[in-house]
Amino acid sequence: MRLTIRIRQFAQEDRGTMLVIWGLTFVVLLGIAAMSFDLGRTGITRSELQAFTDNVALAAAGELDGKDDAITRARAAAANLISDRKTFGTGGSVLSGDADYTLTFFSELPDDDTAALTAATTDPAEAAYVRAVATPSTVGATYGAAFAALTGNTRPNEQARASSVAGFTQYACDITPLMFCIPPGFSADASIGDMILLRSGGNGAAWGPGDFGFLDPGKALVDDEGPCAGLNGAQLDACLLGAEGSITQCFNQRGVDMEPGQKVGIRDAIFNVRFDIYKAIMNGKRNNSDYPPAPNVIKGIVPNGGGSCIGNNEDPSPDTMGLPRDDCFAGGGCSRFGDGDWTAGRADYVGTNYGGVDPHPGATTRYEYYLEEIDAAGGPGGNGSILTGLAETGRPVCSPNQSSNPQRRVVIAAGIDCTANPINGSTSDVPVEEFVKIFLTEPVGDDGASPPTLDIWGEVVGSAGGGAGGTGDAGIFRDVVQLYR
Repeated sequence: MRLTIRIRQFAQEDRGTMLVIWGLTFVVLLGIAAMSFDLGRTGITRSELQAFTDNVALAAAGELDGKDDAITRARAAAANLISDRKTFGTGGSVLSGDADYTLTFFSELPDDDTAALTAATTDPAEAAYVRAVATPSTVGATYGAAFAALTGNTRPNEQARASSVAGFTQYACDITPLMFCIPPGFSADASIGDMILLRSGGNGAAWGPGDFGFLDPGKALVDDEGPCAGLNGAQLDACLLGAEGSITQCFNQRGVDMEPGQKVGIRDAIFNVRFDIYKAIMNGKRNNSDYPPAPNVIKGIVPNGGGSCIGNNEDPSPDTMGLPRDDCFAGGGCSRFGDGDWTAGRADYVGTNYGGVDPHPGATTRYEYYLEEIDAAGGPGGNGSILTGLAETGRPVCSPNQSSNPQRRVVIAAGIDCTANPINGSTSDVPVEEFVKIFLTEPVGDDGASPPTLDIWGEVVGSAGGGAGGTGDAGIFRDVVQLYR
């Protein structure tokens, strides 16, 4: 009887029940904690690998400028500039060098970010994007292994992986929408001081070095906050090629759209406002502050019949001359591209304008001489005469709106390899070798035909691309390197 009672009491006793529940719960909680440690270690390793591939891809993409050695430079930049560390995972803790990643280059990316990349390329001219894939790193499941041993289960080690895609684009913003064909091997910085004769190229003609045309035939890149906003037709062309200020939006170096330079409505007058010449379509622009002349307009011509403005007729100056061309042009030794030697022409220029005494012997190029003349006369914002007692003072006399920017006579043209990229009239998506600063040494002329064939004589100032840039007529250049995936 007593035993039966005790058995009944034992069956009804609930003291200590929670101990069993807590014991089972602790097993589960400790298992979860163990797995969280492993997952955390794997997550940290993945984050470290992701940061590493992000930086590798960005470093490599920064070299993808389309030049012949772009991929070689991209691989070197990734290998030599980027190092990182990983806290967990097999292998060494230092992430550095191409043993820790692989690079693949692509010419384009699909519109859908989830789509696979398929446009792989080994052509440096086509490589615009690069994908960096980290070498997978195994993270041992230390705590998970102990838990698995207690439960009789197995837990595989985790693989930490990461990849990144970056791309490079160079943009030229607020520039003259002008292009010209460069000769093989041309480099603006290696040609500083050389004279170029740019001739307008016609529709359907064979394009060669020295032929020029215009960018953005659809006028999609007109700055909608600049002086050309709202204009159309010939007036828009006149503004894009003759106005000062925020003219165009940004052109992609990897592909520009262009049209012939021999075009109805494009006249020498559109360029020549820089020289204080207002005629034809630009006749009513002399009082418009958007079309100022440069602070130095020595050109060797004067108004026909006197007055302050050169109209549709002009006379050679009786006692001044404009900056000369390279000597080889006069001697027939060159046709479109000069050699930078203007020794004889300089002597004539100094003899005519300065009585034979060179006031700026340290100026090597014509552009340097032009700048020295401005500075000697009180600077770009001054009104002091550059030349005294002669038919030209060197300062604008027709327009009251003298520019304070000496680069007013500098245009930026897209230098295009027309041999590698055959051009026939209007052509789309043509890659730019480099954007070139060209100093206009004399007023632009035309042959009187319709449409006219224009001649632009200029001196190479140097390369305009690559982030150094400037503002106004010097343009703004941006190297854009960004992550896409």
